[in-house]
Amino acid sequence: MRLTRRVFNDLAIWMIGVGVVIGVVFPPMLVVFGVPREIAITPFFFAVCLLAGMVVGGINILLTRVVVMPRLRALVDGMRLVETVVEEAAFTGDWSRCDPKSCELPVDSDDVIGESAAAFNRLIIALKYSHDVEDSVAEFTKTMTSQLELEPLCDGALRGFMSATNATAGAILGDVGGELSALASFGIVETAGLCENDYVRLALQTQEPIYVELPEGLSVQAGLVEFQPREVAFLPLSVQSVATGVVVLAGSVAFERESRPLSQIFARTFVMALANAMTHDDLQRIAALDPLTNCYNRRFGFVRLHEEFTRAERGDLLLGVILFDIDHFKLVNDTYGHLVGDRVLASVAQEAKQHLREGDVLVRYGGEEFVCILPGASMDATKEVSERIRHAVEELVVQDRNQAIRCTVSLGYTSFPATPAEDETGLIKIVDDALYRAKESGRNCSIKGLG
Repeated sequence: MRLTRRVFNDLAIWMIGVGVVIGVVFPPMLVVFGVPREIAITPFFFAVCLLAGMVVGGINILLTRVVVMPRLRALVDGMRLVETVVEEAAFTGDWSRCDPKSCELPVDSDDVIGESAAAFNRLIIALKYSHDVEDSVAEFTKTMTSQLELEPLCDGALRGFMSATNATAGAILGDVGGELSALASFGIVETAGLCENDYVRLALQTQEPIYVELPEGLSVQAGLVEFQPREVAFLPLSVQSVATGVVVLAGSVAFERESRPLSQIFARTFVMALANAMTHDDLQRIAALDPLTNCYNRRFGFVRLHEEFTRAERGDLLLGVILFDIDHFKLVNDTYGHLVGDRVLASVAQEAKQHLREGDVLVRYGGEEFVCILPGASMDATKEVSERIRHAVEELVVQDRNQAIRCTVSLGYTSFPATPAEDETGLIKIVDDALYRAKESGRNCSIKGLG
């Protein structure tokens, strides 16, 4: 029952009113209990009772202000502080003044006042958690938007996922060329086996996160992790309802419940960055490849040669280089036409690729000339690869209707630092001279380059 717009004013009026009522009722009650009327029913005694009732009401008001008011004032001051901090932090980003330790109120009563203080403290904790989540998402987003290269992007994303969930091991699996493969991993025993995991497939099918909690004492390896996990999370990555991958996280302890929504926010942020990185990676690959032979083109091939030469020079490593071209290729074009000539070029390039070592690179140098970059290859190893290519091309047959077209190649080769060179351009000149000598020697042969 409100009398004014102030609760404590209402309380004071009601308390004094109750005191007055008690002062009026008290003398007649004394008569009922046997007090003589000439004593109880007198103006003086009525006045004393009224005054006593008003004094008691005033004391109650004072006690209320002393006991209740400070707690309500602290609650109001805390809320005003939160209001100020939120308004300022919206522009400055500084939330330090609203730390739970410095803003929390004492909970010293088991009543609505205590409940109000406890609710306020929970509000501060929730606000701090919200701010921490915002910071984490902002930092993760910054990492995702600052990188377009696929490998460092996935490595950074995996670190972010593991940090958010306190995971001990993890992997990012992505759809590359229609097959699921590991784009990044940490602490995973066998990523190839992980791609065949039933939970991975289920997450891809349902596009819903899956959390598998394992009872303590149950040891599960199955190609996943070496330690004993307590919980494993499978977070699907999807773009426009199309599953493109899965993030797998394994923890030696159960994940905190709060980490689940955060990791799912990370997954939604990461999947867009992953799609951009894959598109960028495809464009880079397309830009680096010669469309006819599917080898590196000259521009990107020489960037790779520069990198390998610099690495060999600084690390005192070996680097083999082979330069070869197709003998009498102009005659092939003149005889069979350029379309057939293109088929011969592509077939020779494919045959040469099959006889390179793992990690070697084939570059279309120009026209019918190709460069092979062989990191770590000695002079003997470079010669062996050169001869393998020569024999393979010599046995190659390109069919054009009822015609069998054969060709040979001439090759120049060398190895750094057995053959000294100032830079990669000098190395190319050495094998170019060797190739010229191979042609002068009758073609279809390999000649060692001299420094």
